[in-house]
Amino acid sequence: MSAAELPRMCTRRFDDREALLAALGAQLTRALEETGPRAVMLSGGSTPMPAYRALAARAPRPAPDLFVFFSDDRYVPSTSEASNYHQSRPLLDALALPAEQVLRVRTELPLDEAAEDYARRLAELGTRGVRCGLGLLGLGADGHTASLFSANDLARAAGHRALAVHRPDGRDAVSVSPAVLAEIAQLVFVVAGDDKRAALAALLARDPKLTAYRAVAACPAVEVWTEPTALP
Repeated sequence: MSAAELPRMCTRRFDDREALLAALGAQLTRALEETGPRAVMLSGGSTPMPAYRALAARAPRPAPDLFVFFSDDRYVPSTSEASNYHQSRPLLDALALPAEQVLRVRTELPLDEAAEDYARRLAELGTRGVRCGLGLLGLGADGHTASLFSANDLARAAGHRALAVHRPDGRDAVSVSPAVLAEIAQLVFVVAGDDKRAALAALLARDPKLTAYRAVAACPAVEVWTEPTALP
């Protein structure tokens, strides 16, 4: 990939975690209320959850044609504390969207079927003219994002919108593919914690060995929002 083909990467450095979460909540509010057939992609992990809960407490008023989907989810029951969907329920309940407008990974299905089902429903958004205006991503200390952990995951994602993943921790998951990430208008990594310093440094340096960077390398632009403890 030539330098001209690399994604534009904009970094926003906030004074502290509180400022980061406040900005995230404000950005989510704008995206959720934007009119037109739009979608928002939520990420899991511990970093964005306080922003989701704070936004839920403010009783957001989403656009009626809003869709919500997830960057990934662990292959656990939707009521499990390990489920990104379950952890996001305070926000989802506050949004009160029709069930068909919240795309969760249907983990009640066999793993491969759950991935195929998720890929199909994500593709249907496109055929209905629904575009994702805002997508959130986390960054693991090991350099993963969504549930894309390795070069093998990225290779298997080719030609798909979602895929089943066998995580290094022994759990299974379903993740969106880089093809989905490349179609998001505003793609934002939200990074906090001093354990992320090495991975963040590699991401900002566009390290081709970093799975998270390779996952977004086809995106026209990427934003990285972070706090001082995560900065290299």
